[in-house]
Amino acid sequence: MAKKNYDDLSKKIETFVGGSENVISLFHCATRLRFKVKDGSRVDKKRLGQLEGVIKVIDSGGQIQVVIGNQVADVYEAILKNTKIKAQDEAEEVENRGKKNILNLFMETVSGIFAPILAAMCGAGMLKGILILCTTLGWLTADMGTYRILYAAADGVFTFLPVFLAFTAAKKFHADQYVSVGIAAALVYPDITAAYSAGEALTFMNIPVVLVSYTSSVIPIIISIYVLSKLEKGLKHILPEICKRFMTPLLSLVIMVPITYLVIGPVADFAGNLLASGYTGMVGFSPIIAGFVLGLLWPAVVMFGLHWGFAPIVFNNIAEYGRDTLFTITGPNNMAQAGATLGVFLKTKNKELKSLCGSAALSAVLAGVTEPAIYGITLKYKKPFFIGAVFSGIAGAIVAASGAGAPTLLSTSILTLPGYIGKGFAGFCIACAIAYFGSAIVTYLFGFQDNMILEPDKNSIAEDAGTVISGKQEAEIKSPVNGKVILLSEVKDEAFAAEALGKGIAIVPRDGKICAPCDGVVSALFPTGHAVGITSAEGAEVLIHVGMDTVKLNGGGFTVHVSEGQRIKAGDLLMEADLEVIMRAGYDTTTPVIITNTEEYSEVKSAGEGMVKAGDPVIMLKMRGNEIE
Repeated sequence: MAKKNYDDLSKKIETFVGGSENVISLFHCATRLRFKVKDGSRVDKKRLGQLEGVIKVIDSGGQIQVVIGNQVADVYEAILKNTKIKAQDEAEEVENRGKKNILNLFMETVSGIFAPILAAMCGAGMLKGILILCTTLGWLTADMGTYRILYAAADGVFTFLPVFLAFTAAKKFHADQYVSVGIAAALVYPDITAAYSAGEALTFMNIPVVLVSYTSSVIPIIISIYVLSKLEKGLKHILPEICKRFMTPLLSLVIMVPITYLVIGPVADFAGNLLASGYTGMVGFSPIIAGFVLGLLWPAVVMFGLHWGFAPIVFNNIAEYGRDTLFTITGPNNMAQAGATLGVFLKTKNKELKSLCGSAALSAVLAGVTEPAIYGITLKYKKPFFIGAVFSGIAGAIVAASGAGAPTLLSTSILTLPGYIGKGFAGFCIACAIAYFGSAIVTYLFGFQDNMILEPDKNSIAEDAGTVISGKQEAEIKSPVNGKVILLSEVKDEAFAAEALGKGIAIVPRDGKICAPCDGVVSALFPTGHAVGITSAEGAEVLIHVGMDTVKLNGGGFTVHVSEGQRIKAGDLLMEADLEVIMRAGYDTTTPVIITNTEEYSEVKSAGEGMVKAGDPVIMLKMRGNEIE
């Protein structure tokens, strides 16, 4: 089914919330858009609520909540595409993630800073690989003008990497981007880099400066820009308005460049060397075991988008040893996921899936871009993903044992193979072949069947669950949790109480175990875990929303046990909610159970009252044209 176009709706929503300039940030939960606005009086709630596609508008908790329903994600994407409204402020996002441990936060931050420059880095890395091939075959020599100009194009990105990272880090930390670039430029300034190369002893105001190499470095500039963001906020509060505009950048440069040279740079360099030494020590102790573990875990690292968080180790390896082995050991994972996707391509008879697999497999094997293969194919059907992970581990062990490495950052693909020419190159090629063909063959034989495909239409879901929608039909929805049934009108939320999202009931839970209320498929699962949508075997679209405004907990207090697209049976554990955490945070734990496609039923009525146990019938449905007897 073609995706509905929400461009016109998105533009009208922008107008009635007071324009893009009135919106501080936007995010969405399971059913509604949540706008944080500057001036609530500029929001035309009445006309906003009358828009086709908008169910209700609620002004609550400092937010303008626009209730959309199941299509909220599509409308959200259309707003970001067609207007100047921005997604939830990154600074708020970092604040909300405060409960995460420091390592995860660091990895995610570094990954986010690297994301905007990945294309430039990959292009430069591939160009380096081509130049290595050209010199190996004797087509070019290092003293030729053609080679030197092309090498400048390839190596320039990596040599001046701190400048690129300064710009993206400034955006991440909300610092002045041009002052940030100025600090990075000072770190790679020719006079200072020459002093480092010559081993000169420099002082700053009689304080000795420990010079380190900042070209191709990562951590020093990221820490420096983070500190700059805090400094700028302090200066803006202290400095008079009349001189703030020029004094803030002046003092920022005067303070941050020396601090980076005196403290941040040497400390970060020491930490980077320590990290790299730990990695090389681990590989040196047992290359095969280390390579297998790294290769096995790498698909999960990529899946969570944390792989670029390891870039500091890679660049430190290159700076210290002239070559990197970490991304070389994990490189065959690209081939493994491409091979697993190829296995699905060869096995499936579904034309749409075959087309998707073909493009995803080619993207992974030719360009080293595995996200389409992982998210679109292997992870979706699970077995191919794990098969690819196992062969990634086997290939990683082979690469580590061979001692293969690369002199620059490369994303492994057929086109970049020349970049690995050198020690262990044969072993690396063998590992890539085993990862690719092994994953493809095992996936074809054992990892995929067409009956694993989840059709989106209700009839197919019903047939998969063993129920055919025909003739006289009634259905029941069971309680997902132990607790007390109340009417929706008693829920302290306008949208639910007015049945704007559909009819149903609500339960005040006694415990936090949320179970499946029917057989069916998990059709929607919000990332924060506070809400889940289920399409039942009979075609009922059930929304379970644990608590009121619990999306603001950003996942805190919720443990999810299912994934989107997963088939479930009534009584299966969907999630666990820590009710004490929710209540301590000041949120109501009342849990609505809604039939969001109410219009398809002639009657939706409560089947239970008072105290119920999970599994007791609570909602009875009557198909149009039938009667519940």
